[in-house]
Amino acid sequence: MHHTIPSATLTSACALVLALASTTAPAQPLDVPRITVTGTAASVAPSVAGFGDIPMSRAPLSATVIDQRQLQDAGISSFGDITRLDAGFTDAYNAPGYWNQVAVRGFILDNRFNYRRDGLPINAETVIGASNKQRLEVLKGTSGLQAGTSSPGGLLNLEVKRPREHIRSAGLAWTEDGTLEATADLGDRSETLGWRVNASATRLDPQTRASRGDRWLVATAFDARPGPRTLAEAEVELSRQSQPSTPGFSLLGSRLPDASAIDPRLNLNNQTWSLPVVLAGRTGSLRLTHTLLDGAERQLDLVVHGMRQRLASDDRIAFPYGCSAEGAFDRYCSDGSFDFYDFRSDGERRTSDALDLALKGQAVLAGMKHQFNGGVLFTRYRARNGGQAFNFVGTGTIDGNAVVPADPTLFDGNTQRDERSVEWHLQDAITLTPSLSAWAGLRATRLQRDSVLTDGTRATRYRQSFTTPWLALVHTLAERLQFYASAGQGIESEVVPNRSYYTNTGQPLPTLTSRQVELGLKRASGAIDWRVALFDIRRPAKNDFHADDGAPAAGDCTDLDPCTRRTDGSARHHGVEAEAEWRAGALSLRGSTMLLRARREGSADPALNGLKPTNVPARSLKAQAAYNVRALPGLAWIGFVTHEGRRIVLPDNSVATPGWTRIDLAARYAHAAGAYRIVWRAGVDNATARRAWQEAPYQFGHAYLYPLAPRTWRLSLQVAS
Repeated sequence: MHHTIPSATLTSACALVLALASTTAPAQPLDVPRITVTGTAASVAPSVAGFGDIPMSRAPLSATVIDQRQLQDAGISSFGDITRLDAGFTDAYNAPGYWNQVAVRGFILDNRFNYRRDGLPINAETVIGASNKQRLEVLKGTSGLQAGTSSPGGLLNLEVKRPREHIRSAGLAWTEDGTLEATADLGDRSETLGWRVNASATRLDPQTRASRGDRWLVATAFDARPGPRTLAEAEVELSRQSQPSTPGFSLLGSRLPDASAIDPRLNLNNQTWSLPVVLAGRTGSLRLTHTLLDGAERQLDLVVHGMRQRLASDDRIAFPYGCSAEGAFDRYCSDGSFDFYDFRSDGERRTSDALDLALKGQAVLAGMKHQFNGGVLFTRYRARNGGQAFNFVGTGTIDGNAVVPADPTLFDGNTQRDERSVEWHLQDAITLTPSLSAWAGLRATRLQRDSVLTDGTRATRYRQSFTTPWLALVHTLAERLQFYASAGQGIESEVVPNRSYYTNTGQPLPTLTSRQVELGLKRASGAIDWRVALFDIRRPAKNDFHADDGAPAAGDCTDLDPCTRRTDGSARHHGVEAEAEWRAGALSLRGSTMLLRARREGSADPALNGLKPTNVPARSLKAQAAYNVRALPGLAWIGFVTHEGRRIVLPDNSVATPGWTRIDLAARYAHAAGAYRIVWRAGVDNATARRAWQEAPYQFGHAYLYPLAPRTWRLSLQVAS
């Protein structure tokens, strides 16, 4: 998986697909669809919710669905950029060249536990390819009903493209400076067999300097119907990306640098010895669906779904971290210098297995309709890593001109992890009356986790069991107007770091139970759809306390002054989300907004109470518009507006970045040429060349700042038959 693809392949791949299309395409007229922004609101509730094909307007939950065409219109090639499409999503350490992190309702989605692929859990500590994904589903809020353990922000599920009749599509795309991508999508099906192949090859050459790389993906999907009641599906995906990552800027002493004075094209990871981050993945799954009952009132399907994911990573960077000259290790020096480290962690390997056995269907019992899903999910996770380097190599400067030597000496061990879990789950949507329905679910989880350093020290092992209930009621107030109320729980499980200065070292904390209450109002009509949701999430927080007097430790634990780690108050995020979509003739508009109040509450340390979390804007607004030009059918002008409020930089709330607004513009022209449908796209992101700090992640005990990307032009061509 370490072969690079020559740039010439980008052209030859498309030429091959076009040749295939020209010899196999049927000669039939194609309709050119009108272009609208149908929004990211789902017409059908996300499959990851677990309630089957139920209209989103009836489901008592908040969710967003983004299909591939929306990603293409917005010029999105990285899943981290979906934050432009919905106000509930915000950036959370989206370093270019690295895997993405996204926050939902102010909580960061855990890349180990909050991601699903066709409903099964995967590890997202990698780059996730988009070319073979049909759509993205984001379920917002506490997800204990759908996941054994997870952050309370929600779940992100990736739906893989499956076979359908006669697919012949190829595309070419260019993004400034010189990124080139070729894609191909081929498939067909008969009455009993179906197949689909997706491939993409990309030469990465963004405007950010010292960031050239390459990426490729090949995926196949098959299905077969051995009988009228049975469907067997299989798919395999191979991918690899090699690209230097981009570290963030930081505070200069106590000063927030002026974003307008920072070159957003600068990459501080620009040493001659800097190596790319290499992220490779292999994933395969099998799914068997057999219909046991298929009647007017009773339907029952048996679903057996298994998947294996193997990830390989080489994580390397010339890493700016702290200022030892001024004794500040969470920021850069006041003169613009910083400590430079040579970080390397080669040979990281992660394997995830999942097997779900489920019965899904519907029945009428006691005059009430039930739509249910019940079963058991088995998961296994294994991480094997080698040694790592994190060596001081000199002093860097934010102008990017410093030259320092390399030091790849491995000095520290890494962590080996093993985890197994069994999750029994049951969900039921019950129609009580024509205007009232109840939705209930329960997940019972038993997990075992083990970890040890590569040298055999600091071993931990623990087992936990817990249940996570969820309940909701939906009341129809008027035609197409629904009110709902829901309450649920989520679980996170953590162990005290195995360090000598903790009195409870290596012991598991009590399960961290987050709770969410949500009230919502939805209306779906022909011209305008809208929803409003009020939510309140409480998540337990942790803190260290001096062992002798029980006072808050404020991070100064030592072997001579040991600490005890325990839960301490909570992080409370409550707010309102609103979303509306309006269509009137040639014009369609969609907007979403979130107002969020996120605070620390209930801590034994009064100084912590009332503090805001870092890198979480209190308000965000995302809007999209499309205008179909009547004088030239198939042409549409598309616009995107993104606004986010200020973000806290330091945990003590002493520094914050200003809010910002970004405008993106695009055009799309679709037309028929014989048996082919051709789609041209052109766009400019950050059209006004706005300079601002896009996000301010506090990671690894350090405050980082990432600027908005500079004005960027893009073009693409897609041909299909």
